[in-house]
Amino acid sequence: MSYFIPHLTNGWQVDMSILSEEERVVVMRFGHDWDPQCMIMDETLYEVAEKVKNFAVVYLVDTTEVPDFNTMYELYDPCTMMFFYRNKHIMIDLGTGNNNKVNWAIEDPQELIDMIEVVFRGAKKGKGLVLSVKDYSTKYKY
Repeated sequence: MSYFIPHLTNGWQVDMSILSEEERVVVMRFGHDWDPQCMIMDETLYEVAEKVKNFAVVYLVDTTEVPDFNTMYELYDPCTMMFFYRNKHIMIDLGTGNNNKVNWAIEDPQELIDMIEVVFRGAKKGKGLVLSVKDYSTKYKY
């Protein structure tokens, strides 16, 4: 379903989408449309895009087509999702140790909505780091 979500095809478009959005969270999915993890993530993003349109906007960026941000944001994973609000990168503490980005596919739409909402509420209060509703560490799996 990635063809329903706007694709940004160059660095200038990515910068402008982050800079121009004043009231909503910008959700960027960096990766490839052909990657299985990204396909799962895109499906979930497509499902939630309409529900979160009042407080978030979703864009897809191909890391091969737009390599400008690969080193800056350390985009080495097949699928990476990042959040921005008023030209500021919003970090989210997921319990994984990497607060900069989500680097796995989220399959549950409600989980993703909750994550975007937490980012929006925290960013609106001026916080640069927000705490996730769910702990994604492996602490509780064993």
